[in-house]
Amino acid sequence: MRRYARITGTGSYLPPRRLTNQDLAADLAQRGIETSDEWIVERTGIHARHFAAPEVASSDLALEACRKALEAAGRQAQDIDLIIVATSTPDMVFPSTACILQNKLGANGCAAFDVQAVCSGFVYALTVADAMIQSGAASRALVVGAEVFSRILDFNDRTTCVLFGDGAGAVVLEASEQPGILASDLHADGKHVGILCVPGNVYGGQVLGDPLLKMDGQAVFKLAVGVLEKAARATLDKAGLTDADIDWLIPHQANIRIMQSTARKLGLSMDKVVVTVDQHGNTSAASIPLALDHGVRSGQVLPGQTVLLEGVGGGFTWGAVLLKM
Repeated sequence: MRRYARITGTGSYLPPRRLTNQDLAADLAQRGIETSDEWIVERTGIHARHFAAPEVASSDLALEACRKALEAAGRQAQDIDLIIVATSTPDMVFPSTACILQNKLGANGCAAFDVQAVCSGFVYALTVADAMIQSGAASRALVVGAEVFSRILDFNDRTTCVLFGDGAGAVVLEASEQPGILASDLHADGKHVGILCVPGNVYGGQVLGDPLLKMDGQAVFKLAVGVLEKAARATLDKAGLTDADIDWLIPHQANIRIMQSTARKLGLSMDKVVVTVDQHGNTSAASIPLALDHGVRSGQVLPGQTVLLEGVGGGFTWGAVLLKM
């Protein structure tokens, strides 16, 4: 009998500090940077985002999201035999944020590691966990996206600092006789490294390069729309399904215009798209699991429905996962 991987619980967490566009505009004005709610909304669809306190790390956000996912799945931390954390803002250079999270959860002993694919990270991590469960290498996994992107923003660059926020989302993925994850499709193209990156590193206790986020917005937009459609169609083809079989599209929450364009190319109305970018901003690897949990807890995404997850991020990475809830 074939072994599948199925999501049995979802969870998410946003730090308490919520900044509206007006709040952020006031903060930026003190730096001599001009922006406005209208300017941000028109270009991105974002109205607010959450920023973590200075002492709060990605693992802290992940911990709260995981606790909620475990509760939803009816599981304890000790039931987990695999933890994968997708993050571009780890707690430290090493060990992995997954190992730090494991200890905070009290799930010590199981395999734990990070995946770094920026905004596509959760799709990558979910695909890896699915493969490990199908192979028998794991039976019950926590797959997490967690970010504190506020730490790497250049608040003198209004084209990027208004886009991002902090948060975490998690799912419990379990072995099942019933199909859960139906298909996935992952890609990367390193020749586009420069259009979205943080070009810095640590050497001898000093930061070399620039430790703040850099982005060519127009180049990212143009590339994202094309590759997301291709990944979505490739994933549907692998599952033997079509656009008409999608109940919900949950894309990476980067920019409402990218999301609208992708939905249009797939022949989906925005009524079939879970949207959280307006209140969360772009939370990178956390955005898809945050949106999935929102969809589940709001009663939009229901058991038995077919959901397409897709993400695109620095690297340049992109991919999609098709699943049955």
